[in-house]
Amino acid sequence: MNSESHQPAPLLTEEDFRQKHIRSFVKRRGHISKAQERAVEQGMPVWGIQYSATEPIQFETRFGRQADNWLEIGFGMGETTAKIAKAHPAVNYLGVEIYTAGVGSLLKKIGEEDIHNIRIISHDVVEVLRDMIPDSSLSRVLIYFPDPWRKARHHKRRLIQPEFISHLCKKLKPGAILHCATDWENYAMHMLDVLQGEPLLKNTASGFAPRPDTRPLTKFENRGLRLGHGVWDLVFERVSS
Repeated sequence: MNSESHQPAPLLTEEDFRQKHIRSFVKRRGHISKAQERAVEQGMPVWGIQYSATEPIQFETRFGRQADNWLEIGFGMGETTAKIAKAHPAVNYLGVEIYTAGVGSLLKKIGEEDIHNIRIISHDVVEVLRDMIPDSSLSRVLIYFPDPWRKARHHKRRLIQPEFISHLCKKLKPGAILHCATDWENYAMHMLDVLQGEPLLKNTASGFAPRPDTRPLTKFENRGLRLGHGVWDLVFERVSS
């Protein structure tokens, strides 16, 4: 293990987690196209779910059926999200993304590709998990290429931390899969330490996992692979408590 390996820290109390967390993002006004703005205006009333601090999601009502519930955290511009949802039409697919341009991009794809099994929340995922996701309701969680916060002084902003994973595990059914991927080696080692340190998770591989077929390659990733950049996948299973 390298010298920057994660060292476990005491977990936050439930009250601390509810009231205090370091955000893993910085909300800036980025560029958003007119087409993305229109997609948000027209699509969010149809496919969006408004964040609520007091009303947990009723998945059967929101999707109009009972099915496995998958959650993708931070779907970026939605390229992978659309591909996965189309490949698994029997799944209730919930995507959470804070950036409006990404939300608009995915909503545009939903309209163009006639995808019906995606719902979107545009809000801080820590608060969404805390307030809206019922315990033991998720069959799969996908966290692909979260911000690695490369500078050491910013590592505390990384999403994958012991406290976050501990609370995320409460939302997973026994047997559910947590799949993370990153193209930043230091963050990959940090993720591996954190996930292996969570008693409610077991690694499905000996260390890092081969990329599952369920995670499509993006244009960005293909370009990186051609340049010799690495990508690390971690696939863990939620065990019975």
